[in-house]
Amino acid sequence: MTILIAGATGNVGRPLVEQLLAAGHPVRALTRNPAKANLPEGAEVIAGNLSDTSSLVEAFKGVTAAHLISFNGEDFSPLENGPEIVKLAKESGVRKVTVLKGDVSKSPLEEAVEAGGLEWTFLSPVEFMSNALEWTESIKNEGVVREAFAQAKSAMVHDADIAAVAAVALTSDGHAGQEYWITGPQALTPPEKVRAISEGLGREVKYVELSQDEIVAEWRQTGYSDEDVEFFLTMRTNPPEAGYTVQDTVERVTGKPPRTFVQWVKENAAAFTA
Repeated sequence: MTILIAGATGNVGRPLVEQLLAAGHPVRALTRNPAKANLPEGAEVIAGNLSDTSSLVEAFKGVTAAHLISFNGEDFSPLENGPEIVKLAKESGVRKVTVLKGDVSKSPLEEAVEAGGLEWTFLSPVEFMSNALEWTESIKNEGVVREAFAQAKSAMVHDADIAAVAAVALTSDGHAGQEYWITGPQALTPPEKVRAISEGLGREVKYVELSQDEIVAEWRQTGYSDEDVEFFLTMRTNPPEAGYTVQDTVERVTGKPPRTFVQWVKENAAAFTA
C-alpha cells in the first residue's frame, strides 16, 4: 500500500514520512524541490505541487492512501483546485485521505474530499510547538524571550504527534469521517513556555513581557500585513476555545500520550544554542 505524503518536507510531513517508513509502509514523498528534500532513505521522492493538478498525475499512480494539506505551501492560501485533486485521486485508486487543515473554516479541498466518496479524516491541530523556533535568536544571543499577552494560553502540540495521528488514520480503519482536534498535554501561557524552555535547555531563559503596542510594532517591522496583525491580535486577545482546551486525541488515536513541550525543547536544543 503506497502512501503519498504531500508537503513531505514540512513540519508534519517530514515526521509522517519517517514514522510510516519505520513502520514498514512504502512512502512516496511529494515536494516542490526533490533535490533539497533531504528525506530519509527509503522514501520515493517525487516532484509536484498540490496547487498544480497536472503536476500530480505521476505522484498519484499506484497510491491507495494520501496525506494532503488544504493550503498552498508557498503562501498558505487555501487550495482552489480541490475537486480536481479529488477526481485524480479517485481515478488513481486512492481510498483513504487525511487532510491537514490550515483554518477553522472548511477549504475547497475539504469540501471536495467530503463530497468525493473517499474515506477522509481531517486533522485540526492547534499551535505547533515548532512555532517556538521564532524565539531562537533572542534565546541564543541574550537568554531572553520577549512576548506580549502573558495570560494567553495555548494547548500547543508536538508536530510529530500530529503526524502520528495521521499515520494511524492512513494505515488503519475506524477513522473515516472524523475531524480530530489535536493538542498537547498542557495549555501553557508565554511565561510557562519560557520556563519549559529553561527546563529543556538546562539553563535559565528569562521572560520579558511586551506591551500590545510593542509587539504590534515588532510584527510590522518583521513585514506582516495589516491583515496578519489583526489575525495575530484576535488569536491572542480572543482566541477560540479550541486553541487552549486540552484534548485526549493523541492518546486515544495512537495509544501513546502526547509529547510535552519540555520534550520538544530537548529534541531541538541545538536550535537554541549559540
